[in-house]
Amino acid sequence: MTTNKKVISIVLGIMCFALTAGICIQVRTTSQSDSTVSQNYEENNLRAEVLRTKERYENRLKDLETAEAELEKQRQESTQNNEDLESKEEQIVQGNKMIGLTEVTGPGVIVTLSDSNQDSSTALNPSDLVVHDGDVLSVINELKNAGAEAISINDQRIVPTTSISCGGNIIDINGEKVGAPFVIKAIGLPEQLAALERPGGYLERLRSYSIGAVLEKSNNITIPKYNGVITYKYAKTVE
Repeated sequence: MTTNKKVISIVLGIMCFALTAGICIQVRTTSQSDSTVSQNYEENNLRAEVLRTKERYENRLKDLETAEAELEKQRQESTQNNEDLESKEEQIVQGNKMIGLTEVTGPGVIVTLSDSNQDSSTALNPSDLVVHDGDVLSVINELKNAGAEAISINDQRIVPTTSISCGGNIIDINGEKVGAPFVIKAIGLPEQLAALERPGGYLERLRSYSIGAVLEKSNNITIPKYNGVITYKYAKTVE
């Protein structure tokens, strides 16, 4: 009888252990499932919010373009047959070109900078194999010095208030995050802008680190306008 009790106790103990283990596994599985469902729910909400924000931005941009077109129409109508107003309108148009508020087209060059394909483990400094904000700035400065009249990076127009900063493997331009390859378009005299290709120039230096640096001349480059708002808080017009 005592032996039977021991057997029954052992069987009950095993059953209790198995039941406890099963409950623990079930709880863990349910918890992981809930966590996965919650994570997927949050990701779907974030995607939906991004899409809504993008849609609002695109709608605002369309409204802005419509308003600008209407403003330009009103300007042209109000300046007709008035030489003084026509002159001032032309000054506005030229000024907008200079500060980047107008889409422009013309001859120039296209410079493409891309990260090296070299295995980073073979480099003394892996950072040398990546295009940095300083590299982009150096190319931009050389293009300006060569007479570039309009410049863009990955279709982000460079204006007087443009900031270019590095953040890991991407670069922040006008508040927009862009990654390599960086396509720099510049309008100006192609022969002058192509001085970037000179021996010992910056492009040659980049290639020495296996960075991709390609320059092409073109007679038909289009650079978009700056879509942000340029404001001056401290600079005042001299009366």
